[in-house]
Amino acid sequence: MPRGQELIVILIVIAVLFGAKRLPDSARSLGRSLRIFKSEMKEMKDDDKKDDDSSSK
Repeated sequence: MPRGQELIVILIVIAVLFGAKRLPDSARSLGRSLRIFKSEMKEMKDDDKKDDDSSSK
């Protein structure tokens, strides 16, 4: 894991590459994608539990 100074350098490089105007939009898109991914994973786990319950009866 990057520590103090390394993290600052990484953030500066990202800001330079993508530009300060695009960073909030990129972060928002990333957040939406993670939320969708988590909900899909939860749905898959719930489906597996339902399948296990119905097969054991």
